[in-house]
Amino acid sequence: MSSTQMNTSLREEDRSTTTVAGPSSSRRTVRSFTSYTAAERAVDQLSDAGFPVEHVGIVGTGLRYVEQVSGRLTTGRAAVAGLGQGGMLGLFWGLLFSLFFTTDSAGFFGVLAFSVVVGIVLGGLLGAVAHVMTGGRRDFDSVAQTRADHYEVQVDDGFAVEAETVLARMPSH
Repeated sequence: MSSTQMNTSLREEDRSTTTVAGPSSSRRTVRSFTSYTAAERAVDQLSDAGFPVEHVGIVGTGLRYVEQVSGRLTTGRAAVAGLGQGGMLGLFWGLLFSLFFTTDSAGFFGVLAFSVVVGIVLGGLLGAVAHVMTGGRRDFDSVAQTRADHYEVQVDDGFAVEAETVLARMPSH
C-alpha cells in the first residue's frame, strides 16, 4: 500500500470514529475550591451558561487515603455477612430458575425457597471459611476514601478568559 493510499485510508477511518476530547496540554486554573461539591457546582454553572464544558477539568490536589475502621471482624461477623450475600445470590438464581423451569406456583415458590436456603447456608460457610483462612490478618472492617485538600477547576487556555467571566457572575454559597 502506498503512503497516499494509507493516508486516504486513515482519513476515512478517522471520519467513521467518534473522538472524545481529552485534557489539553495547556490548562489554566480558573477557580479553586475547598470541596468537590463547590467545584462541581462551578462546572454546572459553566454548563448552564452554554460554555463548552469538554474543555474543563476538576483536579483534586493534596490527595490522601483515609481508612476509617468501623469495628472488629470476627468469624461470626464474617459468617453473618456471608449469610446476607449468599441469600441474595440464592434469591437471584432461584428467581432465574423458577421463571424458566417451573410450570405452577407451588414449583415456583419451592425452587425459590430452596435456592435462598442453599444460598444462605453456602454464603455463611464461605464467609466463615474465608475469614479463618486469613489467619488473623486484617481482623477489622473499614471504609476507605480518597480525599483532596482542594479542587481546582481547570480550563484549556483558549477558553479560560470566557470561563473566568462566567464564573465571576456565579453566586457564592
